[in-house]
Amino acid sequence: MNSLSTRVKSRRTEASLGAERDHFDKQQLSSISKAINSTETPVKEKHARRIILGTHREKGAYTFWSYALGFPLATSSVLSWKFCHVLHKVLRDGHRNVLQDCMRHFSSIVEIGQLWGHLHDRYGQLVALHSKLLCIKMKFHNKHPEIPCNLETTDEVLERTAGTDVNNVFQLTVEVFDYMDAELKLAETVLRQLNSSMAITSLTSGQCRLSPLVQVIQDCSQLYHFMVKLLFKLHASLPADTLQGHRDRFRDQFQSLKTFFNRAREMLYFKRLIQIPRLPDSPPNFLHAASLAKHVKLVVVIPDEEDDDDDDDPEPLVEVAPQPDMFDQAFGPPDGAFDDRDVQIENLKRELELLRAELEKVKAEAQRYITQLKSQINSLEAELEEQRAQKQRALAENEQLRVALEGARRRNAEHEGRQGAFVEAEQRAQATEQRYTKLKEKHTELVASHAELLRRSADTVKMLSATQQTQEEVERTKLQLSFEVDRIRQEAEMKLEEQKFEMERLRRELSEKMAEITRINANLQNSELTSAQVAGTMSALQAEKERLMRSVSEKEAELSSVRQSAQLQTSAVQQAQDKSAKELAQLQSRLQEKAKQEELLKQKLLDEQFTLLQGTVSEAENIIRDAAAKLDDPLHIRCTSSPDYLISRAEVALSSVDMVKKGQADYVKDMNDAGGLLRSLTHFSHSTADAIVNGAATAHMAPTDHADRLTENCRSCATQSLQYLQELKSKGGLQRADPASIRIIIHKILQLGQELRPKGADVRQDELGDLVDKEMAATSAAIEEAVRRINEVMNQARKDTSGIKLEVNERILNCCTDLMKAIRMLVLASTELQKEIVEGGRGAASIKEFYARNSRWTEGLISAAKAVGWGATEMVESADKVVLHTGKYEELIVCSHEIAASTAQLVAASKVKADRHSKRLTVLQQASRLVNEMAAKVVASTKTGQDNLEDKDPMDFSGLSLIKLKKEEMESQVKVLELETMLESERLRLGELRKQHYSLAGVPLEQLEQLEMVDYGGGSEPTSLVATQSAKFNKPALLKKPALAQKPSVLLKSPFK
Repeated sequence: MNSLSTRVKSRRTEASLGAERDHFDKQQLSSISKAINSTETPVKEKHARRIILGTHREKGAYTFWSYALGFPLATSSVLSWKFCHVLHKVLRDGHRNVLQDCMRHFSSIVEIGQLWGHLHDRYGQLVALHSKLLCIKMKFHNKHPEIPCNLETTDEVLERTAGTDVNNVFQLTVEVFDYMDAELKLAETVLRQLNSSMAITSLTSGQCRLSPLVQVIQDCSQLYHFMVKLLFKLHASLPADTLQGHRDRFRDQFQSLKTFFNRAREMLYFKRLIQIPRLPDSPPNFLHAASLAKHVKLVVVIPDEEDDDDDDDPEPLVEVAPQPDMFDQAFGPPDGAFDDRDVQIENLKRELELLRAELEKVKAEAQRYITQLKSQINSLEAELEEQRAQKQRALAENEQLRVALEGARRRNAEHEGRQGAFVEAEQRAQATEQRYTKLKEKHTELVASHAELLRRSADTVKMLSATQQTQEEVERTKLQLSFEVDRIRQEAEMKLEEQKFEMERLRRELSEKMAEITRINANLQNSELTSAQVAGTMSALQAEKERLMRSVSEKEAELSSVRQSAQLQTSAVQQAQDKSAKELAQLQSRLQEKAKQEELLKQKLLDEQFTLLQGTVSEAENIIRDAAAKLDDPLHIRCTSSPDYLISRAEVALSSVDMVKKGQADYVKDMNDAGGLLRSLTHFSHSTADAIVNGAATAHMAPTDHADRLTENCRSCATQSLQYLQELKSKGGLQRADPASIRIIIHKILQLGQELRPKGADVRQDELGDLVDKEMAATSAAIEEAVRRINEVMNQARKDTSGIKLEVNERILNCCTDLMKAIRMLVLASTELQKEIVEGGRGAASIKEFYARNSRWTEGLISAAKAVGWGATEMVESADKVVLHTGKYEELIVCSHEIAASTAQLVAASKVKADRHSKRLTVLQQASRLVNEMAAKVVASTKTGQDNLEDKDPMDFSGLSLIKLKKEEMESQVKVLELETMLESERLRLGELRKQHYSLAGVPLEQLEQLEMVDYGGGSEPTSLVATQSAKFNKPALLKKPALAQKPSVLLKSPFK
């Protein structure tokens, strides 16, 4: 019976957990389906709160996404809008693991936004903006996990996130600006679609659009505080001119945010939901650090919300009610208890009454809105009649003026016929012309007034149509409420049926349990029969026990005889032990003598090791003195060294200091072994002397300030090393000797070497080999992606355009595709030639050693590969803009020249170390010529398409008088002079940009002057010269934007011939 009760309890526990989980899933499904639907009503707070509590219970949003993915978001813009609203609330207030669950569905959110962004739907525009905001929010918090999704954090956490690096602070500020732009764009679009009057904001359709702005207000208040803090931090580290763009962007966002808060504060809908803070009258002055003390953090207050009474009562997330007993389920509750079905029926009746009251309330409110709208319609109709009367009066006045004008013209003609004097006739003609001008102006004013009246009439018609739509929405609301009442009645009947089915199932389980009890009673009877058989077995076992007792007595007799023999053997063993003890004493005396001799030998060995250590220290002192003498040796002035080599020797010296310190510690712990200290001292003396000598040699080529500091540090390094070695000569000084001061000075030498390194040497030599393969692979991937995107743009152009535009676009895109294919062949040929160069030149060294040995050539090759990939990407962007009519044809032409120059740079960089008779070099050159031909085709097709699409209006000046022609000619000359001035300034700017470009790429000043002479002289492209110099002289910056080739010189047509 105990086992039966245990199984029953375990089954009850499993059933309880399963029912609890089912209840949770049903409740979440119910809340999600009620919160996210296609009805144009705002999301109820109780449903969103249950979804958020569900994320905290399961520590994630798995259940939410499992149900949300089943919604047909692509079929209803209202459904997608409410989904974005609920997701925004879940991200803000849900469990911290919700962000990671949402990042798994990032692409789905992007697809929804792109889908509705392409459709012309009012809600679709809002869904596109809201999905973009959610993507920016998720990426921001995924990149900065220390900032929670509700943005409520302390200033210390913000400071820790920004860090001390000004580049990180700058990047974080830009990300916060983008975050705020997305929030303000959504709010501006919502408010632009709505009228802020009470009537529209009180309707469910307006509230459906306005409800997500509560979360936008909460986010914007925190983001405003972040922007102020970060901008003050940036102004403390960077000059004010550098941050002018940041200040302008903050000022625009401040005005937009202030306008948004003021409009939202005036709406009745927000007054009961949120307390919106007030912004200051003017933005903070970031140029004065004291203004930070005046900044007050915005605080948004959410009042306590009362639960809605028009829906089902909230149920607990966990079922804590005790499970009914099995017999109570079978035979019903005991006497005096209340049946659950009666409770459910009463609850349904109360809900039905509440729904009826709510329906009456909605009807009354709808009737009130209808009355208000009718009054507005009457007032608008009266205003329309008044406008029509004004229009008639204006037409009558216009007709009178026209008649007066005709009469004046007739009188003027008669007067001119009678007048004989030319001067008087001309004066009267001028007076008449002035009167005609005034009358014409009056006529223009009347026409404008008439047009304004027509526009106001059209606005009135639109308002009438909006009123009719509102009435239709009220009717639809009535129908929906009636449908909801029918649905609740059907659900109540379904629940009763479920209760009946549950009772039948419990009865069946009771019958099964009774059958199981019967089987257990039968098993007990079988057990009684088995006990009789066990009694017979016990008697047999008793007889066996007596037999074993007799066997035990026999074994005891044998044991006594064995004991006697053991005693005899023990006496013999005792005699042997006595003999062994005497021999052991003799051996111990001999061992003591050996130990004394060993101690003497150890002491002698220690003395010899210390003597050897002193000799090694003396030799190390001589080596360092010899290196220090080189600092003042005039013959050493001609010796030079590079900062890179000095850095490598200084790093070796630093490692030798650590080794000697470790060897000293080991020797102090164990004086028997001085081998480690001797080896480390030898390495230390040579590496330190090498660093001192190379430091002096590097100082010969360094600027005066760096040379003096480097020489002084080398002399201090020698002095400190000699002092340390002097302390190692005595046993007392061996304990307190510390090479820390030597390490500090060598570290200073290392820092000076790093300061003297040329720009671009920020990549480790052993990483160059991997970086070459990565850049070539990245270039190939960029070209393949460019081909794919060009195909997509071509397919889109075939859908959106037709006729001549389609023909021009196809011709340009086909040429771009051919150019990308030619570039891909060029990159493959360059990769094959690079492998041939490495295999032929590395010898017994590895590939990485070959790249490290030829680091400058390698960096030039990397820079060229980056330029090719970047040019391909820019080509695709320009082609996309040209097809979409958002870009210029000149951009595509410049990109074509840029790609030709970049590929020429790659060929030049590959050709530096290639064999002149290499077949792969010939293939590479052929591929380069093919790229130039394809680039020329792109330029030609672009110019042809531009000529075909341009509308050239004929210049007809036959209707202009001499004065008008002269005036037009002067205006044309002024415009020509302005354009020439702009051209000269732009040329100067282009020259400065090229100087900065070559400075970053490491081109010497004399080479830069040659390049400028070639550019302004109208010569050919200096691409090969740039590539050769980048491989021959200074190293380019590898971790920055790739060095671009020289842009082609385009001769502008002169406006005068």
